Amino acid sequence: MAQILVRNLNPDIVDRLKMRAEEDGRSLQSEVKAILEQAAEAPKVNMTRARELIEEIGSRFRGRKFPDSTKLIREGRDR
Repeated sequence: MAQILVRNLNPDIVDRLKMRAEEDGRSLQSEVKAILEQAAEAPKVNMTRARELIEEIGSRFRGRKFPDSTKLIREGRDR
């Protein structure tokens, strides 16, 4: 199995990783390995496409009026 050496990590980051590992009941090495595996498997977000989708969805609702959600929430609580 391959190994990776990461140099010059901020000590605060290492401390937070240690705390996270302890909370998860793992060693620091196991915690870092789990984080890296999760990050490698997660799909990479294409920010250009994400912005296009936000604009597309926003344009569908442009000019529409929506009820005040505060009023709806209060009505629900009063029931």
